[in-house]
Amino acid sequence: MKTVARLAFGLAAVAAFAAPAAAKEWQIKMLNKGADGVMVFEPAFVKAAPGDTVKFVAVDKGHNAESIAGMAPEGVAPFKGKINEEVVVPLAKPGVYGIKCTPHLGLGMVALVQVGKPVNMADAGAGAAKLPGLAKMKMTKLLAQVK
Repeated sequence: MKTVARLAFGLAAVAAFAAPAAAKEWQIKMLNKGADGVMVFEPAFVKAAPGDTVKFVAVDKGHNAESIAGMAPEGVAPFKGKINEEVVVPLAKPGVYGIKCTPHLGLGMVALVQVGKPVNMADAGAGAAKLPGLAKMKMTKLLAQVK
């Protein structure tokens, strides 16, 4: 009987370690002022895994989170959160996802999420090149963090 109990315990332990890791929800705050200045996403760069989600939290009023055209993996639907509201974005496909705050894009309010391997770096770089002044500069720095 002890042998059966040990075997059952051993199988349960193996199953627990073999189970896939739970998906993580990342939180990115939309702020008027943060560690990196005014009108920022914090953190501005997140490295996630496929299956994770990111929640954009409206800490300060007047912000939204929206995907940047051309800065998402192929086949990923664009999203546009409403002003002053949280938005949760599923991260199903590997690649880099560019995000902007529509009202504050001119002030450089952008973020970047890397999901697994950065399979769309060339497209993301081309998308960043189309951004206005400060947003382009900040996105270029964020893209430099991708590995």
